[in-house]
Amino acid sequence: MVLGVTGGIAAYKSVQVARDLTRLGAEVDVVMTAGAGRFVRPLSFEGVTGRPALTDLFSADGAAQHIRLGYDADVVCVAPTTADFIARAAQGRANDLLSTTLLATRAPVLISPAMNDRMFAHPQTQRNLKHLHEALGYAIVGPASGPLAFGEGEGPGRMLEPGYIVQEIGRALGADPAFTGRKVLITAGPTREPLDPVRYLGNRSSGRMGFALAEAAWLRGADVCVVAGPVAVPAPYGPEIVSVETALEMHAAVGERVGETDLNIFAAAVADFRPTDPSEDKLKRAEVGPEFQIGLTANPDIAAETKSLRRGGAVTVGFALETSDLVENAQRKLDDKGFDLIVANDATDPLAGFDVDTNVATLVWREGEPEALPTMTKHELAERILQGVAALLGEGE
Repeated sequence: MVLGVTGGIAAYKSVQVARDLTRLGAEVDVVMTAGAGRFVRPLSFEGVTGRPALTDLFSADGAAQHIRLGYDADVVCVAPTTADFIARAAQGRANDLLSTTLLATRAPVLISPAMNDRMFAHPQTQRNLKHLHEALGYAIVGPASGPLAFGEGEGPGRMLEPGYIVQEIGRALGADPAFTGRKVLITAGPTREPLDPVRYLGNRSSGRMGFALAEAAWLRGADVCVVAGPVAVPAPYGPEIVSVETALEMHAAVGERVGETDLNIFAAAVADFRPTDPSEDKLKRAEVGPEFQIGLTANPDIAAETKSLRRGGAVTVGFALETSDLVENAQRKLDDKGFDLIVANDATDPLAGFDVDTNVATLVWREGEPEALPTMTKHELAERILQGVAALLGEGE
């Protein structure tokens, strides 16, 4: 990987980017502009990568060093990218090692802008970024909004945090033709059905499985939207997150989006029922008495009731958490709800279901025999599911 570093105050963050990439197993060549050397020293990068930072266009290693870097790179990421370097890259300038490397490479290129918010908003900077993205195919990652350099206040222009840049590099490297540019809709987590302003009926779903699928699909290049109930885990970087609380809210959010998606994954644990008449005031024990009965009304079956709204040719995946007759119940759901694949879990298995990082699943396909999988993490299961879905996406074209 080639990590380009230009002359901005955010250059110190690039040391962490280089370190993280190296720890993941990458060979990282850091290419610094002259301005970058005013903020961080080359030795810092050599200390975390084990490779010398490169600065000179013409060096003792040969005048064609930029050609070697461009040819060898699997990805080129410039972070931070100043307004000046953005302008030079847009013009095709070749006056230092980093700009010439960009001209020589055919690998994916990521640009991570970092500058004052007014400089970022300037029409010329925006035109330059648009040219880099639309004409040259560079990925523009960021900037984030937040505190800028001392005395400059806050606003859009802050370089993405190192972990997010590493994620963006992973997305560039992991692009899968079956997923790149596809629209993916995923439901995740539980729903909460209010009994009164402070109490609700719910379940123990954490959202781990849905979020693992969302991250895996995003890293493959998909445009991912997650409709998530009140989850217990942090949302992944990258996918759009639409937060809802109740089954009715999730039903509405899915209905608005499902007609435009190529892949739908119903991984949420949606409450089957909701209180018929929730109280507007907190229920008092003294007023309710020693016995309390709750009337329940069926919630919509989101997958079934949005079936007619799905785009023609879209692939749909469902989940089934069962306590008995696992495959038989999954097969029935597959047929009733028009799924192409059901991921069936045994709720009685301590390594599957809620509150654990692992899962034990059986994949039940519309065609072919059920496939029982060994115990694996939910991230590993997400990868396995998407491997199977990739073939279905190709068939739906």
